[in-house]
Amino acid sequence: MPKDEELFRFDEAVLQSVSSPLAGIDEAGRGPLAGPVVAAAVIFRRKADLAGLDDSKKLSAKSRENLFWRILACAWVGVGRVSEAVIDKKNILQATRLAMKEAVLALPRTPAFLLIDGKIRLDLPLPQRGIVGGDGRSAVIAAASIVAKVWRDFWMRELDRTYPEYGFARHKGYPTRHHLEALRRRGVSEVHRKSFRPVAELIEAAGSRDGSASLRRHLPLRFAQGLVLLRKPRQSSLAGHPPL
Repeated sequence: MPKDEELFRFDEAVLQSVSSPLAGIDEAGRGPLAGPVVAAAVIFRRKADLAGLDDSKKLSAKSRENLFWRILACAWVGVGRVSEAVIDKKNILQATRLAMKEAVLALPRTPAFLLIDGKIRLDLPLPQRGIVGGDGRSAVIAAASIVAKVWRDFWMRELDRTYPEYGFARHKGYPTRHHLEALRRRGVSEVHRKSFRPVAELIEAAGSRDGSASLRRHLPLRFAQGLVLLRKPRQSSLAGHPPL
């Protein structure tokens, strides 16, 4: 049986015992060192051919983007985005929950039941169920995983235009060797997550040094411990949200 048919059969089985409309919720960007965490909520408003539908992590970028537009043609979609500053303030789990909640509230129609990827419960007065590995079991969750991933990748490509020295378009903020080398060479940017270990360690190491000219050149941020703003970032090119 094709994977997309398997996913839709799972949702059909769920709908035997819950009311419709059924919304799937998933996130993208819990692990990166930079950029927001993004969540999407999807309700299929009509049947459509979504051959190839699967967990976004198992798809190529080209396949994800193709499915993204096909999903938008047959579904209601809501997107939630939580910034790096909120991630640092609340922690990534709470920020993920907030992004998911915002995604549900952004839907143009109120769902009757939520299927959520992972063991997560949202602070919403709606019946819901968390499913570990849900993006590989449910069609609506798989669709949400694709929307969240494509939306966030778009955002990171836009951030790359403002901070090209970090290569965000290439690694999307994940801790690749290229990204870690750029962090050590260039310092921490305003869109990095200061509470995540590799970034926090760089900030701590920088704070323990003697404030030399070399250090000042490579630290573009004002940190909470009294570090001075040394480089004003270029004007962001983000004029709005990625296409939805």
